[in-house]
Parts: sequence; C-alpha cells; structure tokens
Amino acid sequence: MTTLFFDMDGTLIDSAVGITRCVEHAMVQMGLPVPPHEELRRWIGPALRTSFGPLLNDDAKVEQAVLHYRDRFETHGWAEHEVYAGIGETIEALHAAGHRLAVVTAKNEPHARKIVDHLPFGHRFDDVIGATLDGRISHKDQLIAEALRRFELPADTCWMIGDRRMDIEGARHHGMRNIGVLWGFGGEAELREAGALHLAQAPGDIPVLLAA
Repeated sequence: MTTLFFDMDGTLIDSAVGITRCVEHAMVQMGLPVPPHEELRRWIGPALRTSFGPLLNDDAKVEQAVLHYRDRFETHGWAEHEVYAGIGETIEALHAAGHRLAVVTAKNEPHARKIVDHLPFGHRFDDVIGATLDGRISHKDQLIAEALRRFELPADTCWMIGDRRMDIEGARHHGMRNIGVLWGFGGEAELREAGALHLAQAPGDIPVLLAA
C-alpha cells in the first residue's frame, strides 16, 4: 500500500483569501505597509516565520506578527478557502484504490486539523502533520520527516504531492517520489526548477502519474 502525503494550501484548497487577509491583518497590527496582493500570494507555502523574518528582522517582532496572524486565522481565516474542483473525487478514488493518505502542511497543526475536519473528504486522511506552534518543526523537509516517523515508513514507500518548490525539495531531501500540481500557487517553472518528478495538470492526473 502506497502512502501519499498531500500538501494543503494550493493542493487541496485555494486558501489565498484567508492567508493574504491574515497577513494583511498582522501587518496592520504591526504598523507595517501592506504589500501588493501578488506579493502576498508568495506567502502561501513557506512557514510564516520564514516570510516574516526578513521583513521584521527581529525575533520578538516575528513572534508577535505570527500571533496577530493566528488571531485572525482562528476566527475567520481558517474558513476562507475553496476546495479545488475535482480534488475530492480524486481523494475518494485514491482511498478506494487502497492508498493511505495524509496531509503534510506548513500550517500549524491545530489549524490544519480544523480545516481537514471540515472538508467533505477530510475523513479519508489517516493523519494531519503540521507545523509545531513554536516553529521547531515548520519546514517541509522537517514535516515530511515527522510524517515518516509517525507512520514508521521508509521514504521510498511514500509520495509527496504539492504545488510549491518546498514540497518538491522536501520530498527530494528524503529521496521521496513526488508530484507537482499546476493548479496551485507555484507554477510549472518553479516546480520544474525544484526537480519535480511528475507534473499534474488536474487532480484526475494524480492516479495515472502514480502508476507511471
């Protein structure tokens, strides 16, 4: 049985509205100018501290900004997303085919679990692996390592499926097979440069690529 690790933002859900509004909220609370929307979209994927760090250049301020982000996310941001067309059917088909499924995301784990619990296909995931609240585990290679630890599996029995370079680079760090998805926030050039093994144009491509 193959185990499939799915990224969340840009792979299962279009979460641009929730994430960018929460970043905007944090910046306003910190007295910072709000960047253009296209720049804010680049915040989708990396760990929050990775994005806030260069902007604030102060560990204490970074932690304060993360708390402001979380405050709005817990009340509004977690629900500000849309499920990508076709992904639910693909998850159901993969489960029916006998694959074990999990979510591996840079979102903090409590928030990620809350979202998965509300997805119509969320019950198909055996576990949700997210970042620790203190940021100790937050980068994709660390998150994949934690997923492998929990499942007690070698990397060569698993796949990572995601839309950003972090997903592909994290998978390659562990020698794991991977699929880059083109309906998210990374794009073909980013995924190819990161060394994606396969690229999926639509969710329905995933089962075919797994058998390639």
